[in-house]
Formats: sequence, structure tokens, C-alpha cells
Amino acid sequence: MATINELIMQAAARRASDIHLTVGKAPVMRIDGELIECTEYERLNQQTAEALIRPIIPTDRMGTLDTAGDVDFAYAVGDLRLRVNVFMQRGCYAAALRLLAQKIPTVDELRLPPVLKQFAALRRGLVLVTGPTGSGKSTTLAAMIDHINETRNCHIITVEDPIEYVHTHKRSLINQREVSEDTIGFSSALRACLREDPDIILVGEMRDLDTISAAITAAETGHLVFSTLHTQGAADTINRIIDVFPAGQQAQIRTQLAETLAAVITQQLVPVPQTSGGGRVAALEIMARTDAIANLVREGKIFQIDNAIQTGRQNGMQTMDMALGELARGRMISQEEAMARCVSPQEMRRYL
Repeated sequence: MATINELIMQAAARRASDIHLTVGKAPVMRIDGELIECTEYERLNQQTAEALIRPIIPTDRMGTLDTAGDVDFAYAVGDLRLRVNVFMQRGCYAAALRLLAQKIPTVDELRLPPVLKQFAALRRGLVLVTGPTGSGKSTTLAAMIDHINETRNCHIITVEDPIEYVHTHKRSLINQREVSEDTIGFSSALRACLREDPDIILVGEMRDLDTISAAITAAETGHLVFSTLHTQGAADTINRIIDVFPAGQQAQIRTQLAETLAAVITQQLVPVPQTSGGGRVAALEIMARTDAIANLVREGKIFQIDNAIQTGRQNGMQTMDMALGELARGRMISQEEAMARCVSPQEMRRYL
């Protein structure tokens, strides 16, 4: 069996995004969104899985794995950086390793809508990037932070678990804090941020009520805050945030969100046909704050937000179906993929 470092180098050569290691299977790589078993390697058993995985777990994280059954950490092989989750399943070691881009891609290289640069130029507010696991949220945020770093003179603080993209000081001063290494948690790091004179704060993920509340407070007090949620669409995102709070606080949170929520970007990665170069491209739903949307949030009429996005194209807004339709018309994705991933097949047929 190859070493873990050899597997990682092989995955990078194949342009894989993830490596999966589990007992009973040969190593599996995710390439262009598809899981492919590497049958040139032998199937893992309990001993070979542990021999591959255990050596890369930081010594100070073994206790977390033993007590919680899973642990997150960053790992590097030469210039390659990975986000790793090791977990126990049926008493055996298993792991999911996410390969991170060696270079932070630009907004233009990712073919993201230009309005994202406008969001990066904001002075205050809450900008959320949402979507399922593996949809490229961290990469989009890294591109936006790097755009700020290239164009603005400000202090950026990131709180991540673990740090995925390493930023260097350019025009901006940038400090990156890793949960468990540099701080005990997201919410405590966010509260400390407010005493560290930041202009921009990135929170890797809004996981709980304390973190969400601290992020909203930071945006309310004049900071530009970026974060992620595992939600599908702007309306779902707003409802999820409001529902985290007790019923007695939800009216107040709607008012705070109406003032602070600057944008919600929801994305998914769609396969590009080999005839168009292969790989994957991001399709984005974009909601930008307007007075009309702020009023809908304040009044609890979240169900009307999709209609507001449809009619807000002049403000850079687009629905997911609009984005998929545009990609299909430009032959970046197939019409079949657009139909399979759309919200409304009837609307998608009209776009196409």
C-alpha cells in the first residue's frame, strides 16, 4: 500500500478534490464531482487503514478523536494543503481529505459574477455564502478576501476550523486564527475580534446560536462580516438564522437582519461537459440587500424574497434557475444538467 503522502500526490495529479479512506474499499477519489475507486491499490482493512491515517493526526488532537469520535485538522505535503476529518466507524479509522488549491483563485478565474467584487467593497454588513458541503463556499470566500487584500487597506481577521487558504499581507493586514490552535471556538474568537480593531471578519461557519448572534452584532457595529451556512437559497438561509433564536427574540433578529444582511450567495458546482473542457463551474443564486428586501425581512414575509430576486437583476441579483439557464445557453453546462438541478423545470424550459 502507498503512503498517505503518495496518495495525496496522486490525487493532486488527477485533479481530485477529495480522498476517502475507509475499511473494505481501496482509496476513493472525488474527481469532477464523481467518486472513483482507485482499484490499483489494495482494499483497506482495519490495520492498513489505521497505518495510513493515524500518523497524520496531530498528537494534541488524539484525545479529541478518542473522546468525540472525530477530529478536524489541516495537513500539508510540500506545497499542498489539505483539510482533514478523521472519524471512527464501526470501531475502525476512516478519513476524508479535502485538497485545497495551492493558489487562491481570483473572482474572475472562478467565473463568478462581478457583483461579488461589489460585496467585497462594502464597508459594513453580513455577507453569507451558502450551499451544500463541497460546493466551493470556502473557495469563493477566499477569492473575495483576496480581492479585498489586493485592493483595500484594512485589517482582516479570519476564524477558521481549520485554516484552509493561507493569505499573505498585501495591501491589507490579515490575521488568521484556527479553532483549537489559536482560540477555543468561533463565538469566543468573534467576541475577541471586536477588541482587535478589525475592518473585516471572516467566520468559517456559523454553527450555533452564539456564533450567529456574535456575527450579527459584529456586522451591526460597523464591520463587514463574511461567513457560511449549509442552506439552500436566500429564503432558507434567513429562515434558518431566525429559527435558531428563541421565539421571543425572533422579531428583534428580523429587524437586525433587515439592517445588516448585505447579501446571500448560494452556490452549487455543476459538471462541465468534456467537449467544453471538463471540470466544474459554479452556479450562483445572488440576493443583494435592497430596501424592498429589507422590508420583507423586517415584516417576516420571507416567502416573497424569491420573487424580489427575480425582479432585482439591475442590482446584480439572480435566481439559481437564471444562473443555470445562462450557463446552459453558453454551453458551459448541458441542458440536461440544468434541468436536473433547477428549482422550477417550467421556468428552466423558458430560460432555455
